[in-house]
Amino acid sequence: MKAPAVTRIIERTTVYVALITVFTIAVIPFVWMITTSIKPGEGIFTCPPRWFPEHPTLMWYKQLFRDVDFMLHFKNSLIVSVTTTALNLFFCSLAGFAFAKLRFAGRNRIFTLLMATLMIPGQITMIPVFLFLKKLGLLNTYWGLILPSCVGIFGIFLIRQFMLTVPDDLIEASRIDGCSDFRIYWSVVMPLCKPVLATLGIFTFMGSWNDFLWPLIVMVGEDRYTLPVALANLNGQYATKFGLLMAGAVVVVIPIILIFVLAQKYVIRGIATTGLKE
Repeated sequence: MKAPAVTRIIERTTVYVALITVFTIAVIPFVWMITTSIKPGEGIFTCPPRWFPEHPTLMWYKQLFRDVDFMLHFKNSLIVSVTTTALNLFFCSLAGFAFAKLRFAGRNRIFTLLMATLMIPGQITMIPVFLFLKKLGLLNTYWGLILPSCVGIFGIFLIRQFMLTVPDDLIEASRIDGCSDFRIYWSVVMPLCKPVLATLGIFTFMGSWNDFLWPLIVMVGEDRYTLPVALANLNGQYATKFGLLMAGAVVVVIPIILIFVLAQKYVIRGIATTGLKE
């Protein structure tokens, strides 16, 4: 066998071994989480630990929806995450279109200033935003969670970079046909931006769905808690029901996995094509 062929085989084998190793490390915690959620109480702390229970049970899931009322918290998370994602896509795409395709005074300077704010940690702005929402009377409301996240600088940057790849000739042809700027944005540019919209949508949904600190600060009543906050409350002061905790974690993770599986082809295309043009 020739040396180049042997080298290719070694390289390919190394890549496969590395991918399998990374995949195994990433999947093991999820497998343990799922198997723990179907173990009876006495099977969780067996020594040596067992990956798969001899007598699987759904008792923790039944207790989760019967005693903890997880469906209420699931509804809260769904309302906040879906609304935040929809508003974020709309406002970020509007701003991205303006910075990518419209000409106005100070455009580049404004965009540079916006990008500079990415270096400011979100924790710094929490107190001012909290006091502002308090004056508006939006504490312990869905809008108190939604409004601070309805537009993001990263989303504007991501969509702007993608829209730069849309040919300017297409924009000029639409203007010649009499289309307004909003009509060009909505009917011409937006249909071409499905990959980056799917990418930003998943990032935004995941961030809102998994957010713990801000809902904990804004939401006062337990009936308004989102899933991460409700999941944290499953930790007892003196003891923790790990089966119940793992069942709740499985419920939290499932929507994220489903959304990513359904939109993964758009995500890959959006990441691959964003930023190809300056």
